[in-house]
Amino acid sequence: MKLLIKNGILIEPSKNIEEKLDLLIENGKIVKITDKINLKNVETIDAKNCVVSAGLIDIHTHLREPGNEEKETIASGTKAAACGGITSVFCMPNTNPPIDDQASVEFVMLKAKSEGVVNVFPVGAVTKNRQGEELTEIGELKKAGVVAISDDGEPISSSKIMRRALEYSKMFNLPVISHCEDKSLSKGGVMNEGRVSALLGLRGIPKEAEEIMVIRDIILASLTGGRLHLTHLSTKKSIEFVKQAKEQKLNVTCDVTPHHMFLTEDYLGKYPYDTNFKMNPPLRTEEDVEALIDAVKDDIVDCIASDHAPHTVEEKNKEFDLAPFGIIGLETLLTLCITFLYHKHKIPLSKILTKLTNNPAKIFSLSNKGKIELEYDADIVIFDPNEEYVLKNFVSKSSNSPFIGWKLKGKVKYTICNGKVVFKG
Repeated sequence: MKLLIKNGILIEPSKNIEEKLDLLIENGKIVKITDKINLKNVETIDAKNCVVSAGLIDIHTHLREPGNEEKETIASGTKAAACGGITSVFCMPNTNPPIDDQASVEFVMLKAKSEGVVNVFPVGAVTKNRQGEELTEIGELKKAGVVAISDDGEPISSSKIMRRALEYSKMFNLPVISHCEDKSLSKGGVMNEGRVSALLGLRGIPKEAEEIMVIRDIILASLTGGRLHLTHLSTKKSIEFVKQAKEQKLNVTCDVTPHHMFLTEDYLGKYPYDTNFKMNPPLRTEEDVEALIDAVKDDIVDCIASDHAPHTVEEKNKEFDLAPFGIIGLETLLTLCITFLYHKHKIPLSKILTKLTNNPAKIFSLSNKGKIELEYDADIVIFDPNEEYVLKNFVSKSSNSPFIGWKLKGKVKYTICNGKVVFKG
């Protein structure tokens, strides 16, 4: 089966390509890239006025299956990903039961193969049942197909356990994705600790709850030589610590989310007790937001991830203290980055796309993914960076997003996964 993409601006950051090129796909692979390809009787997509990029790789999503299918399933979550230009998702292990053994990894992979429309890469748990007490059989998880290990949603409180996990990460070449939170400081908190939490009478989570664990994990990465990936960082000091780790050539990478870059605690002052602004880590201050955006510009941040966390309307309609943390993000990951990083902050598209394609593939050792290159898998997104639209409806089973009603730019036109069109806007 052949598919021809014509007239688009092809952006491939790894080769400094940003020019009008045609692209030919055959049997799920990229087989030709040149300025003009003219073929008859071939399915053709006209990408005029659009960017043609490698499909996005979202390294932090919660697909909820098994166990919480009322919130999301592998089928619905991968369809939502396709709508957002994402062709590969990492599913976090905080399912019920958790992804902590070979059988649970195989379940996810078989389900993804039969019902998913984009690539699904499982992340295995670091500890059994994600309880932070006993390491999983990490070698078996690697053999089963996980691309990383994490107890995401639960921090690994024990420094001894974290040390051992990082030692195994080096042995098996599997990054440890760390959710940095000192629960003795954050317990009972529901938003950032500061002026707005005091005004609303809500218990706050201090920035130090994140930063203490960032420092600890970096120190342990230095001790062990292990592969540490710090996820959803939200504070200026966390970024400074990562910068220092990189200057020391430690094996440390990190990601940030669009909501931590484009929203602050002040939105809860504007929309008091709106649970769609409740997330963990919480929305921080303008100073933190500026630091995260600068870190994207300066390449301290390696990846941008959605932390897609679907919840039902009934759950989110509870009072603020009782509602769960988290928002959905698969369908808004690209468009938020285009709207704010590209249009507002004038960050080049190539730099933004590096953190959504090249870097995730490199850090997590995904072969033949994340680039537009000959013989690579034909995972492609075609989007118009200038088309404006109002965000209204979602393909995800959940709709817990604070961005509903916002005017955004960067409309996805086509998503192609392994040579097959899986979304047409």
